[in-house]
Amino acid sequence: MARSPVKYYFLILSVMIGGIISDSLADTVSVPRSSKQISISFAPVVREVAPAVVNIYAKVMRKHRTRSLFDDPFFRRFFGEGIPFGQNRKRLEKSLGSGVIVSNDGTIVTNYHVIKNAQEIKIILSDRREFDAKVILKDSKTDLAVLRIKIENEKLPTVSFGNADALQVGDLVIAIGNPFGVGQTVTSGIVSALARTNVGISDFRSFIQTDAAINPGNSGGALVDLTGQLIGINTAIFSREGGGSVGIGFAVPSNMVRAVVETAMSGKPLVRPWLSLIGTAVTADMAEGLGLTRPTGVLVEFIYPKGPAERAGIEQGDVITHIEDYAVEDEFALRFRLAARPIGESAELRLLRRGRVKKARFELIAPPEIPPRNTTVVRGQNPFAGLKVVNLSPAVTEKLGMRTISQGVMISAILRGSPAIQVGFLPGDIILKVNGQPIKSVQDLGNFLNVAASPWNISIKRGKKIHRFRLR
Repeated sequence: MARSPVKYYFLILSVMIGGIISDSLADTVSVPRSSKQISISFAPVVREVAPAVVNIYAKVMRKHRTRSLFDDPFFRRFFGEGIPFGQNRKRLEKSLGSGVIVSNDGTIVTNYHVIKNAQEIKIILSDRREFDAKVILKDSKTDLAVLRIKIENEKLPTVSFGNADALQVGDLVIAIGNPFGVGQTVTSGIVSALARTNVGISDFRSFIQTDAAINPGNSGGALVDLTGQLIGINTAIFSREGGGSVGIGFAVPSNMVRAVVETAMSGKPLVRPWLSLIGTAVTADMAEGLGLTRPTGVLVEFIYPKGPAERAGIEQGDVITHIEDYAVEDEFALRFRLAARPIGESAELRLLRRGRVKKARFELIAPPEIPPRNTTVVRGQNPFAGLKVVNLSPAVTEKLGMRTISQGVMISAILRGSPAIQVGFLPGDIILKVNGQPIKSVQDLGNFLNVAASPWNISIKRGKKIHRFRLR
């Protein structure tokens, strides 16, 4: 069939254009001449880091309730709820996790939840050698634990600490661990978010979020950058209810990990700086009234008398926006930034007070135990019998993670089978008054119980609410 003049013209034009494009590309594109030009590989980083990532097997004693015939609802209808149905029995289980060697003397960091309640901990190196491990520090507040294995006449491979504060969203990262117990596995991804504080994993929250695949067994493993430096310890995954990982993982930043490891290696107890104030995250509704262009920072609500916040000149109503050069979005971020710093130093806080920016030098000190806790078990014929009570102090409230600056007497525990259980007391309750008399110390409570008699009018603080009991 003969082509029309128009079609013939476009055919010639396309051939000419194609030739021009081909000549242009020929100047910039060439056939790869080596394997390096064909692919980009993480192999050199993995080869360097992988020997320092270990597998952890912890034998953990867990309670399990055995079932019986009387667990069936049909039998409950006839025999009642008071009959002892199944029994609680202990069973030894294995907990699987990962760890990272951070010192060539055998010091290893992992997650606290990997070794929690462990009866025995085994470390398996990348060369398959096995060692018994000893816990030298465990910290539930950061979900970190430091272990040590005994190595003679040998220096183990290690991973050096990087600076997590230098990370940016979009940076490439590599996760190394032992997911599902199948052996050491490497995954890669990017940093998808920084300073995540709305993840209820631990008390000190400022997690690195990554899309590198993290699965059960990866906990405690290494998150490294492309230079092979440790920038985080893989800690948790985000999952939908009833499902597995959806491709979002969280890691404790290396700055916090380094602080915990250095404390463990020094042999000193882990003590964090005292915040000495209570604050709340600035919301969108609050931002405009505070003179902020967007909701950010911590609004100071209460200040502990004579604490470092008061001495720094911080006032109620101030908004803390930065610690040094790092922005703080909420109280968790503020606590994290302070907790990663050693006692004895100071930090510069940037504040917003009535629309003006101010700076304050914040002293990093340990929370004082004033008054002494004076742990006491209440005895005698009274509704408090069986309570273990302590004097509240900054040291006590910080250790328990209590968000309060209250002073007085707190219930720390309740003995089984004691009269106090029947009253309805709970650990954490603060005893305010008994028969109208303020209770300011454990000694006050003891003195009062020696002379008081029925009826009992008791006021306690539980969280933000006041509860009152009248007992005879």
